[in-house]
Amino acid sequence: MSEQKEKEDLKKIEAILFISGRFLNIQDLISLSDLNPIVIRDLLEQLEQRYNDADSALHIVEKNNLWKMDVKQEYSYLINKLATGASEFSKAEQETLAIIALKQPIKQSVIVKIRGNKAYDHIKKFSGLGLIKKKKTGRTYELSLSRDFYDYFNVSEQTLLSKNSEE
Repeated sequence: MSEQKEKEDLKKIEAILFISGRFLNIQDLISLSDLNPIVIRDLLEQLEQRYNDADSALHIVEKNNLWKMDVKQEYSYLINKLATGASEFSKAEQETLAIIALKQPIKQSVIVKIRGNKAYDHIKKFSGLGLIKKKKTGRTYELSLSRDFYDYFNVSEQTLLSKNSEE
């Protein structure tokens, strides 16, 4: 594996763990990253080591072959303060939208498999706000970001497209 490809794959796994906010098994990581399990395990070890060595408030937690990025215990008091605040989108909605942005175009059925049945409500909300486009494909929909998404979040479509094409 080239050094550049490995760096990109490492960033991909890091982003998935960051966004998920929950424990993921190897199958979840495979479906989200399109990487093979041997590579994923190696990257997880590298990430664990990187966060253990770094002077960071984050770390990678592994329990029973499930992985998650979390805030170190000594900083959990900050999370509790933030968790009581209100946001335009719930954390779960933000995570669903981030997966759509990262993996677009992606089938709605895949999002529901990853995020659970609440994803239907999230997708309906995003569609209602015009943030995503839904295109019927078979028995499901193909989801992608709309032009309004880029305006809404003040992000360049070219920036996001170039990041996705580098993967």
